[in-house]
Amino acid sequence: MTKNKIIVGLSGGVDSSVAAMLLKEKGYEVEALFMKNWNNQTEDGKCLWEDDVEDAIQVCDKLNIEINTIDLSEDYWEKVFKNFLTEYKNGRTPNPDILCNKEIKFKAFLEYAESLGAEKIATGHYACKNTNGDSIQLLKSIDNNKDQSYFLCCLNQNQLNKTLFPIGDLHKQDVRKLAKKAKLITHDKKDSTGVCFIGEQPFRDFLSSFIKPERGLIKTVDGESIGEHEGIFFYTLGQRQGLGIGGIKNATDAPWYVVRKNIDDNELIVAQDHDHPLLHSKNLTVLDINWISEKIPILPFKCKSKCRYRQSDQNCVIERNKNGHFVVKFELSQRAITPGQYIVFYKKNVCLGGGIIDSVY
Repeated sequence: MTKNKIIVGLSGGVDSSVAAMLLKEKGYEVEALFMKNWNNQTEDGKCLWEDDVEDAIQVCDKLNIEINTIDLSEDYWEKVFKNFLTEYKNGRTPNPDILCNKEIKFKAFLEYAESLGAEKIATGHYACKNTNGDSIQLLKSIDNNKDQSYFLCCLNQNQLNKTLFPIGDLHKQDVRKLAKKAKLITHDKKDSTGVCFIGEQPFRDFLSSFIKPERGLIKTVDGESIGEHEGIFFYTLGQRQGLGIGGIKNATDAPWYVVRKNIDDNELIVAQDHDHPLLHSKNLTVLDINWISEKIPILPFKCKSKCRYRQSDQNCVIERNKNGHFVVKFELSQRAITPGQYIVFYKKNVCLGGGIIDSVY
């Protein structure tokens, strides 16, 4: 007897392809859904998703499963991309992938899949789940190099309950081996990079088509003007490449780093020190924390956290300040904490949730 209906978010990549295959092998009634979330075209007039949907169709043909498509580009624009642009205009560095998961992949997609009769959805994310009492926990993948729990920190209990992660207990190399053995066209397809759904494009050119760049001064920490930047939103804290600084009188040949952005004056502040004090801090405030358990822990609360995807887990304590805002205090000084990015909290291999970094001090 066929198990309940699962709709897999099929991106045209190897991970979601194998996720669909594994569910089919387990006897589920499997269908696929390809989401069109960005309709802009390349210079040659081709939509960025066209190659991916062709690969997704071939995978579904191979697996003998039905594929559906839905255009969620309006939802993506309203709920993700507008926020992305606003944050950059304000000189912050957003993470649209996390908001995309919250609003598109695990909300709009889930709602549409349920309208098609699905009991649950599945994705090709590297993450796992666990039931602990009356709560569903989000766990790290066993593949530490590919773990994507960081990007899933804004999910809630209902979204987790209705989602399967079929490849969460596999390593990437094994996923590719399974795809190759099954002769799936995606088995050696390159992993996608770049902004969620928008793909690999020259970032400055892409951003400049939505936000008009305004040139401004590049200054040293001592206030000396040593060049011009091309638009303050192009740069992030700790950045070394692309500053265009060289041949400065009385300066060494050491590389320059962005240590601060003065938004009001449109100035980029730089220093020739990878570990300049302005780049280091032990405290931050965080907004809009999503607790996956939907229960705020008793404060102060000791846990681990990461302020960017590839960072190792860092010891910290979460408290509230006199204004009622959440404050995170680190055991060790952290380099280049970036407002607009997410800080995500962990207890061992359990992802507790995360929020938006607001200020650093």
